[in-house]
Amino acid sequence: MVNCCGLLTAQKEPVPLRSIEVELQVKDHVATVISTLIYDNKEDKPLEAVFVFPLPGDAAVCHFSAKLGKTHVVAEVKEKQQAREEYDDALSSGQQAFLLEESEQSSDIFSMSVGSLPPGESASIRLEYVTELAVQADDGLRFCLPAVLNPRYQPQGAAGVAVQVTSVPASLVPYSLSFSARVSAPRPISKVESSSSLEPLQYLSADQTQATVKLSEAHKFDRDVELLIYYKDAHQPTAVVEAGQASAKSGTLMGDAVAMVSLYPEFPQAVMSSLQSCGEFVFLMDRSGSMSCPINNQKQQETRISSARDTLLLLLKSLPMGCYFNIYSFGSRFEHIFPTSVEYSEKTMEDALKKVEQMQANLGGTEILQPLRHIYSQPCIPKQPRQEGGGHAQFITGTDRMQPKVMQSLRFALQPAVEDISVTWSLPKEVSATVLSPPITVLFQGQRSLIYAQLTGTGSEAAVGSVTVKYSLAGQPSESQLHFGLKPAEDTGLTVHRLAARTVIRCLESEDRPLEQEKKEVKEKVVDLSVQSGVSSSFTAFIAVNKDSGESIQGPLLRRNVPTPNLTPKQPPRDPLLQLVSLQKASGCWLLDAALASALGKTRQEVEKAKPAPINKEVWATILALIWLHGFKMDAKEEWELLAAKAASWLRAQNACQTECVDAGNALLGCSLRPVTAIKQDEEEAPPRSDQPSPDPPAPLTTDPALSPATGARLC
Repeated sequence: MVNCCGLLTAQKEPVPLRSIEVELQVKDHVATVISTLIYDNKEDKPLEAVFVFPLPGDAAVCHFSAKLGKTHVVAEVKEKQQAREEYDDALSSGQQAFLLEESEQSSDIFSMSVGSLPPGESASIRLEYVTELAVQADDGLRFCLPAVLNPRYQPQGAAGVAVQVTSVPASLVPYSLSFSARVSAPRPISKVESSSSLEPLQYLSADQTQATVKLSEAHKFDRDVELLIYYKDAHQPTAVVEAGQASAKSGTLMGDAVAMVSLYPEFPQAVMSSLQSCGEFVFLMDRSGSMSCPINNQKQQETRISSARDTLLLLLKSLPMGCYFNIYSFGSRFEHIFPTSVEYSEKTMEDALKKVEQMQANLGGTEILQPLRHIYSQPCIPKQPRQEGGGHAQFITGTDRMQPKVMQSLRFALQPAVEDISVTWSLPKEVSATVLSPPITVLFQGQRSLIYAQLTGTGSEAAVGSVTVKYSLAGQPSESQLHFGLKPAEDTGLTVHRLAARTVIRCLESEDRPLEQEKKEVKEKVVDLSVQSGVSSSFTAFIAVNKDSGESIQGPLLRRNVPTPNLTPKQPPRDPLLQLVSLQKASGCWLLDAALASALGKTRQEVEKAKPAPINKEVWATILALIWLHGFKMDAKEEWELLAAKAASWLRAQNACQTECVDAGNALLGCSLRPVTAIKQDEEEAPPRSDQPSPDPPAPLTTDPALSPATGARLC
């Protein structure tokens, strides 16, 4: 069973969409998204319709309005039951009304009722929401606008109706898209990229801290629109201070200024060079029916389940010796490869890989709760820590490969633990800070943390405050301090205020209060803050009534599908990288055999004949594999750098590496890499990646710290 999204009749039938206009307003790491959608009732019958749409999990709706003909109505936030009663009363009185509320099943699904849309009329729906932008592996901030509001799986027994949506060629999709973005930040904007065609970036200030960008007019809304925003000095902490709402009472969250501090740490390479050699790693893989679908429109033959199997191969090959691991898979039910987590060895790795190769998308629906409960019910293994901290999310869309993004999450889990985190504020005596965000309990390199604080009181225009962050990393104390001006920015759209309110609301909603009186008090606090800030919650809804509408409108409803794009691209050539990776042993080495020779594009006789006489076969095979990776697959470095680090560590332990061995490998594979006697990550930059693997010219090994990026190990 699936839910459908878009504007639907009471019978869950789609209403035609004419156009979409989206304006994105980015402020440092957060954004306000303003969407205007125009629907037409082309029938001679009236429609009472429902608009169903998903939002990012941490987003909050902050404005909803609708226009029918010359009538414009703006919704107010009210307690949910009160809003529902007002909506029902309006309809029974022959008035047009609009109701917007969170789904009872999920806080990231919203439904908006339109009652009623007369025959031949258009409905213009304006929706605004605020959200924090995810940070990607390359430091880019990601925003995604889905081309199709994808159906969601519903567990058995839940209410819902399956809807089949008509597919047509992308050129015949009858609705248009207009998309623009305005970006402002405390630091310069270096670039904005997209999976779609963009007009040139336009800077609005000399210091390049403000800019605008638009989709090109030739854009066809045939795929997701992904925007990636890059700042200079991305890892420097920043602060944004936003003025309160002029009409709000001083001393309230919306009436006072609010500060947002962004932390995106980069730890010293000397500390990061020591990988965790222990830990428990539990992998959870989706094997529901939808995993049999193509991973994207450009690769129709590469399915989600095949990409997930390839990703598990890389993950398992990259684990350190001495750790523990297990693999779960789920659908309507769940399975696990081992009864409990087992120690990582050649045998357990091979046993796991054999079962991974057999995994298919054959477990039914997408029900993740039970396997998660089972995983968290397992006791922790002594001296094998689980690196947990709210989770780290990656998004795979368009032509993205799953593997490099998942490997970044593994790097987080392998990082040394950050302990004793504290955040302190220093402000003028006439200004006080009330921190609205939960305490920070974990910090990872490459993971962003946002802190919201309400600033009460007014200082001078030149007043300055500071935030100090202290923590211990690998037993070494660290401290960083950020100074920022307290004069708030005016006319900012209240993005920071609304996200701060959403943070408080989510914290209150997640509190476990056993007593009814306590639950009632929490609900009252949530409703009060939701109404005050205009931000959605589980206890409130947006309600708008058009009291000027005329006679009651009645009549049957008709079905009309909304066409969506249907593309059939070519199948890409198979990448030999995974063939080589699959041959690596758990210890990090490769064996000298026919399979390795084939992966390198050589015969076994060629590989064995080129081996220098005194060199051990495994050492020779491992050096060849590393030369091939650096010479031909630098464009996929994120996928193999951890397993290459393990290989380099194994070579160092053999004390057998010689310059003539690397020279012989270069001659055999047509590369010109040089042996490394000692590699330190902070001494040199990695060579630029090539778009296409090519032996001419290969990257020089001496300039590539990525040979052993996490351990600082030597090749020789």
